[in-house]
Amino acid sequence: MSGHKSSGLLKHQADIGYRIFDKTLPIRDIASGRLILGMKDFLLKRYPTERVPLPRDVIASLFDYRHGERVTWHQHKRGQLVFAVQGVVRVLTPARTWALPPSRAVWLPSDVDHELHAVGEMQLCSVYFEPRVFPWSWHQPAVIAVSPLMRELAIALGGAGERYAEGSRAALCAPLLLKVLKETPALAEPGVPLPRDARLLQICEHMMSDPASELTLDFWGEQFETSGRTLARYLNAEKGLTFGAWRQQIRVAEAITLLTLGQPVTQVSKKLGYRSASAFIVMFRQATGEPPQRYLASRTSAS
Repeated sequence: MSGHKSSGLLKHQADIGYRIFDKTLPIRDIASGRLILGMKDFLLKRYPTERVPLPRDVIASLFDYRHGERVTWHQHKRGQLVFAVQGVVRVLTPARTWALPPSRAVWLPSDVDHELHAVGEMQLCSVYFEPRVFPWSWHQPAVIAVSPLMRELAIALGGAGERYAEGSRAALCAPLLLKVLKETPALAEPGVPLPRDARLLQICEHMMSDPASELTLDFWGEQFETSGRTLARYLNAEKGLTFGAWRQQIRVAEAITLLTLGQPVTQVSKKLGYRSASAFIVMFRQATGEPPQRYLASRTSAS
């Protein structure tokens, strides 16, 4: 369609061989904010050990990001546990995306493509594991609850550097952190599914950047010179979802992000396009089983 731009998600899926319906579309990122570093510079400057074995089986790093900053698509040869100490981290993989408050972390196995976005002022804790000490045998990304002990152990490792000495505080923290993680189950938090179809991916990008949007599949069908019914069929075949259910998942994820950042329910409901806070609360309760504040409180207490 004239003037419509493709997404960073679309570019990534082109890079890894997914079918692209319109290769002539220019590329743009899916979120506002500047790029932190090109991937080559990022790996060299922020992960100098990426190409060689870690000096220890478990290390951690702490990074500070401004709102809108991101780490572009990449992967690691080792396992990675990511959580926000402050703010919210949005984690994208080719299959789905999560917006995680400090009470949640995501496990990224080896060789999983991913991108990280800062939502709000964010401090990120990233823990890396050599394959021989992976705390789980999970082959797919998974979300876990961050307990106070887990959080403090990871932060202590993050402040110790990569080459902490044997017998140091960090050397004592690492095996304890592994034990805590091995006893931590995955949570049923599947995130927002991301489609492989390039047209659906652009629709997803639009809804993530403007969750209040009421644009219909018929509208999008006109832009892509197809029908809304065809797009609905592709979405159901890929994700088993109706367009309304998919859009609701995106809105709920955005609502949780905004509420975690301290925005009041009335403000969040307006940003998501609801005429009243009560209508938003009804939708949120239907989707999660709890009203917004109770849902957030239960997530915090569960960690």
